[in-house]
Amino acid sequence: MLIDYSEKKNVKFISLASGSSGNCYFFSNGVVSFVIDFGIGLRTARKRLAEYNMKLEDIDFVLVTHDHIDHIKHLGTFAEKFSKPVYATESLHNALSNHFATRGKLTSSRVYIESEKEFCFNDVSITPFQVPHDGTDNYGYFINMSGVKIVVATDVGRVNSSLIKYASISNHLIFESNYDRTMLEEGPYPKSLIDRISNGKGHLSNDETANAIKEFYHREIKSLLLCHLSANNNTPARAIETAGMALLEVGAIPGVDLLLECLPRGSASKLYQF
Repeated sequence: MLIDYSEKKNVKFISLASGSSGNCYFFSNGVVSFVIDFGIGLRTARKRLAEYNMKLEDIDFVLVTHDHIDHIKHLGTFAEKFSKPVYATESLHNALSNHFATRGKLTSSRVYIESEKEFCFNDVSITPFQVPHDGTDNYGYFINMSGVKIVVATDVGRVNSSLIKYASISNHLIFESNYDRTMLEEGPYPKSLIDRISNGKGHLSNDETANAIKEFYHREIKSLLLCHLSANNNTPARAIETAGMALLEVGAIPGVDLLLECLPRGSASKLYQF
């Protein structure tokens, strides 16, 4: 039987942007609303939220994954304008204090969190976990929102045990599938950049994501949304094909047992209801 994705759910999710030109992910259960990263302009975020009758003012706080510009470019402006809490580890906040995009702009918004330690905002519980990447301090997030368990893992150099642990108990995953290895190796990038992307502290290839899927998949996963696809070294069709083959290997049929889609790069996604 096909899944009825029109059924009303508890959590709304919109990818406001995903990729090297900017990242921002919005979640709301109608009581608490937050974003992960703020790499797009306020005007753009406002317009994209308005398409779904949401407002910037609805955002209660921001989680930060790491200090690369495509994730924090407009974080300082948002924090200054709306005085909302910004959650990050102490070392990441120290880096943000010295970053040109956020320097001097987070003083009144700074909230410290710790890796693998759950914290709560009203009825939402969140656990940051470290992932390999070449930022100062790099995190994925495990979120329990209205009983819906979500993992967000973007900008991951390699799959580690923490990521597998949380993915294995989640219902919905926003999971990086950045590049196709052949496209990267045969493309125009210099060797130094190819090495940076693929050296274990850069990004996940489609094949690495597929291998992870075979390790963490379980029957309670209802959606797998592939994120942070490269504009030059991947296509949605290749990412979907590789992930879909991995799911079939573990006995899961995309579109029947779970939703498998890619998040768009330069625009908002559709509204997902988990």
